[in-house]
Amino acid sequence: MALAHAPAQAAPSFAEVQRDFQSSEASLYDRHGELLQQQRVNMSERRLSWVGLEDVSPALRTALVASEDRRFYEHSGVDWNAVAASAWGNLWHTRTRGASTLTMQLAGLIHDDLRRKSGPRSLTQKISQAFVAQSLERSWRKDQILEAYLNMVAFRGELVGVHALSRVMFGKHPSGLNRSEAAIAVALIRAPNATPARVAERACAILKQENAAPECNGLAGATELALARAVARRDLPGTVTAPQLAPHLARKLLSQPGQRLRSTIDAPLQRFVNQSLRRQLSALVERNIEDGAIVVIDNASGDVLAWVGSSGNLSGAADVDGVVSLRQAGSTLKPFLYEMAIEKKWLTAASLLDDSPVNLATSAGLYIPQNYDKQFKGLVSLRTALGSSLNIPAVRTLVMVTPERFFQRLQHLGFNLRETGDYYGYSLALGSADVSLLALTNAYRALANQGRYSGVRTRLDDPAVRFTQSMDGDSAFIVGDILSDRSARARTFGLESALSTRMWSAVKTGTSKDMRDNWCIGYSTRYTVGVWVGNASGAPMWDVSGVTGAAPIWQEVMQYLNARDTSARMNARVADAISAGGAARAGKSVPAAMIPAVPAVPAHVVAQAITYDDGIEAARNEYFLPGTVQQRIRIAQASEIRTSIVYPTAGMLVALDPDIPPARQRIRFKAQGAPAGSQWRLDGKPIVEGMLKSSASPLQKVAVSGGAKVNELSDDWMPWPGKHSLILQDRSGVELDRIQFEVRGAVAKPVEETKKKK
Repeated sequence: MALAHAPAQAAPSFAEVQRDFQSSEASLYDRHGELLQQQRVNMSERRLSWVGLEDVSPALRTALVASEDRRFYEHSGVDWNAVAASAWGNLWHTRTRGASTLTMQLAGLIHDDLRRKSGPRSLTQKISQAFVAQSLERSWRKDQILEAYLNMVAFRGELVGVHALSRVMFGKHPSGLNRSEAAIAVALIRAPNATPARVAERACAILKQENAAPECNGLAGATELALARAVARRDLPGTVTAPQLAPHLARKLLSQPGQRLRSTIDAPLQRFVNQSLRRQLSALVERNIEDGAIVVIDNASGDVLAWVGSSGNLSGAADVDGVVSLRQAGSTLKPFLYEMAIEKKWLTAASLLDDSPVNLATSAGLYIPQNYDKQFKGLVSLRTALGSSLNIPAVRTLVMVTPERFFQRLQHLGFNLRETGDYYGYSLALGSADVSLLALTNAYRALANQGRYSGVRTRLDDPAVRFTQSMDGDSAFIVGDILSDRSARARTFGLESALSTRMWSAVKTGTSKDMRDNWCIGYSTRYTVGVWVGNASGAPMWDVSGVTGAAPIWQEVMQYLNARDTSARMNARVADAISAGGAARAGKSVPAAMIPAVPAVPAHVVAQAITYDDGIEAARNEYFLPGTVQQRIRIAQASEIRTSIVYPTAGMLVALDPDIPPARQRIRFKAQGAPAGSQWRLDGKPIVEGMLKSSASPLQKVAVSGGAKVNELSDDWMPWPGKHSLILQDRSGVELDRIQFEVRGAVAKPVEETKKKK
């Protein structure tokens, strides 16, 4: 029997309903289409992926039809026998089964305006529901109606659909539900919020209808346990079936229910990196380390191939993403400092630097850097200083480069430091700034790309990255050569260590103050790998250095990448070859067969055999920029050193501390190469007794600086607010050097002066 004059309500096709169904989860896939992670996005309801009717337990299908719509396979949408029985029961006030069929209930699930809200449906809604049900029966098959209903019906709380019900309440796929579990599920359809006892009672009645009364034994306990899982605040075993390979990246990228996103991640590599991190941290558990993070980037395309943000259940803060968290950089910033000094032609890889005690006056007091081993090596080359990660030569280099210039270079490399160069001061040479593993690794990637910097890609459909020349390519090559030199790092790390690999690689370690952060960042010709280990809480590690903490993980990952590429090279076909530049422009990974095993020497870099006077270092071949080539390295004489003001630096900004008495605050003027009898002039006036008072007479001495015996001149001055011009002149008044600096802050008036005015 058909309904006449029913409201016109469109019935969508089965394909449309299935297409519009949205899971509460979003899915992250790797670059090849393999599922990496599912992330719940819709927190108002829990829906999992659509399941076909053939994947639903026959026990559930049987219980559903028997309990909710016994004549489902006989009626055409409306069960008129049930309608008549319901009307008769209402007339005599007796309880009867409802007249709503599964098809009518599905109509209410498809059309929101037909859905039952807090009260009973209106007469108009009931008529429309019946009309849509008949329309569905004419265009849908019975199995499609049953499949759509099971995927869209609400069960309990936030659970919608049989897939979510099965996974959350029973920890299994819908195909595995047994008869008792199916009875509990169907009992929830009529009364989703009923008490466990009431649900068990309804489920037992369904089992008795199926002549399975013995299965009611123990049903109450099983029901209570299943309903307890439904309200658990975390996913219990069996709830999640998707691999949990990239939870932190998934949280970063996924935002829409039902979203299916292809990332740049390589699933086999991501899996190996996860395992490598956990293996190493498990071996270091007695060293008070529980957290770590790893990122792998393709040099040419900028694609992030692995993103591991934590050690998972080994960590007490597994949700913290160590790839983007800010931590102190330690010695990992030194390569960029030395690159800048080489680029400006202030130093070469062969230049001698002084690794001896140094005290630097700052606005906060004396800064006294120390080497990691508390030892001093004397005169060492820049190659040795960087390769062996010596601290004092790096600080001396920063005095030359200036903190502000170095700060600006780091900003161009994507570090986005929060403070200014003057804020960090000379400690910036030793990595006092907070950086993220992602930014640090990507900056090393710029070294690998001959000074060309770009952002990274994490989505496969993102546009290709664009490069900018942030460092001199020739200087970046020289720094990379130093970082790959086992002999250069032998003084600190030995010739064989976790920094050594079977292929060409450049690498640097770093450890922050109090051993709170441990880094190992390095690159091959194709990949850049960054590793951080430590504790998300900031707790210090115990007796861990870069070569024992992060480096073994870095080495293992780099060896894995090399082995995989070696295999790819062996199987590469000529037809697959494309140019490296074209692949990079297209945002694609360059085939391993096209990547050289060792970086090519740039055309303008000069290779030169060098020797050192007095055997300071062994003779060797060294790389130089044009115009800086030397064959013999010797200690310069004072007459060969340019006279210059060392401190304060040009443009320096000094802030007075209001909590320190003015009489106890001093700026120490320092000059190098100053001839005997040299004098200071500040703002046009000589610094002499009676004109500009000095706390100490000018001090003339001979010291070794930068590999040369050079006269130094120093003098202490009580700072006064304002912009100042400092001039160094010889005894005859000839100007030798001039700089500008500024002092800010208020100075309290002396008490005696205040009393006189009164």
